[in-house]
Amino acid sequence: MRVDSRRKPRAVRMLAIQNAAGSGPARFGEWWGESGLEVDLVAAFAGAPVPERLEHDAIVVLGGGLRLDDDKRAPWLTPVMRLMKQAIENQVPSLGICLGGQMLAKVAGGALAGEVREQGSTAIHLRPAADEDPLFHALPEVVHAIQHHKHSITRLPPGAVWLAETEQCPYQAFRVGPRSWGLQFHPEIGPDRIRRWNAEPLCALGIDPAELYARAVCDEPASTSVWRKVALRFGALARRHTAAHEWGRTR
Repeated sequence: MRVDSRRKPRAVRMLAIQNAAGSGPARFGEWWGESGLEVDLVAAFAGAPVPERLEHDAIVVLGGGLRLDDDKRAPWLTPVMRLMKQAIENQVPSLGICLGGQMLAKVAGGALAGEVREQGSTAIHLRPAADEDPLFHALPEVVHAIQHHKHSITRLPPGAVWLAETEQCPYQAFRVGPRSWGLQFHPEIGPDRIRRWNAEPLCALGIDPAELYARAVCDEPASTSVWRKVALRFGALARRHTAAHEWGRTR
């Protein structure tokens, strides 16, 4: 009797680190789930243990209003940055968003500073290097994304590829090595997230939350399709990483 030796492909698993209660993967998580990826969400901010070793096919580190040196308030940041370093070293697809992008910059040797604020839907300008990038190629030269930060990257890591900028904050997107991306903006969220922001500090800065929301709604139709494409491209990289790993095991 002939035995079918073909093995069922294992699921593609993505690790998502949540650094604050309001900073889940949002629509990125929905798009990845719809494409068949399994997203394991670790609520690190709530005390969920951070794995010591990265055994997933990709890692996403989300945002949060924290300083990277605030070990008392956020003791989990250091072990998360160790995972990000493992991802760089092993070429595991990794994506850092806002705080997560700043963490990637620090891990890879970049520098950060405070008091560079961007709020609401902002025009992101792609740089020439984006044309050859696995995530950002063949996108519009200008695309909008929501911003919500006061800290920013002031120096890219050595050898990083600079992919996108804004007028106020130059280092909006970059890549370290072939498979690790850092973003200052929030492509994973839409206008509804703005409604959940604390209005008091925005008003103290002279920013009208209702105006932020209205502008984001106006920009959303064009930007959603772009960021969905980027999310699915990242998911495809995770799939290829899985396939390469499985092929190596069966040789």
